[in-house]
Amino acid sequence: MKLQTTIPLKQSDRPIDYDSELLLIGSCFVEHIGAKLSDFKFKSLTNPFGILFHPEAIARLFERAVSQEQFTVLDVELVDTYYVSLDAHSNLNASTDSTVVLNLNTALEDFQHKIKKASHVIITLGTAWGYRHISHNKIVANCHKIAQNKFTKELASVVEVEHALNRIVKAVEAINPQASVIFTISPVRHLKDGFVENQRSKAHLITAVHAIITSNSKVQYFPSYEIMMDELRDYRFYDRDLIHPNELAVDYIWERFSFVYFASETQKIMLQVEEIQRGLRHRPFNPSSVQHKKFLRKLDDKITALKIQIPHIQF
Repeated sequence: MKLQTTIPLKQSDRPIDYDSELLLIGSCFVEHIGAKLSDFKFKSLTNPFGILFHPEAIARLFERAVSQEQFTVLDVELVDTYYVSLDAHSNLNASTDSTVVLNLNTALEDFQHKIKKASHVIITLGTAWGYRHISHNKIVANCHKIAQNKFTKELASVVEVEHALNRIVKAVEAINPQASVIFTISPVRHLKDGFVENQRSKAHLITAVHAIITSNSKVQYFPSYEIMMDELRDYRFYDRDLIHPNELAVDYIWERFSFVYFASETQKIMLQVEEIQRGLRHRPFNPSSVQHKKFLRKLDDKITALKIQIPHIQF
């Protein structure tokens, strides 16, 4: 008896290995994938500008990386007691405008550097609903709790989303023509927009992405959203808010991602890394015991052997 539908996946012709350079940009779900890659010691950078949901906000940052236009104090504004940038997440905010500008330009430098080296750029799109700042006349990356009457809410059309995604791909190609771009749609439902509105948003994103991948062989799609909706069709795979995938769901989607993008040799190394990570997290009852000291020596031998094989790995 079959109790689950399974999305057919095939292994990528552009796999990820321990020599790969990975840049991850987008919604809160990409943070989960970024954390997995970091835990398995891949060379990755996740969201230097913080969490980003809207394709237009993401596209502007990629275009800034191409133009190499530095941020200035004109790009920040005071909101209550903090200075903020409408192009970045609140984790770059600071109590002085000069500090925010420094945070932004440091993030931009890291961003540019990683695009130049990247073998894969992974972009998770969250929503096609955006907030346009009326006086600045642009879709913002984050509203920073600015008064609602300063914005208009709008749903980007399929054409508008496709245009933003094309700009992202062209920006990556301008800096690094060899990089592969992987789009995925966040499985997180934006129910504050409304149930029907969330589905409209996801539909616009999915349609636009598929218009892009049909015309560019370096652009791929990983179906995170579809896996959540079709393979994990049960609220036991959600957090208590019934909106975000829980740890079990993230692990499941990660396994599916691993099948697509990690060759068998890479997965063997990942098992070694996982074993070492478990050993490092182990907390002994008696740190001074002979058994524990023997355990630590064996663990150190495993780390040394792996570092000979993969020199950049640091524990």
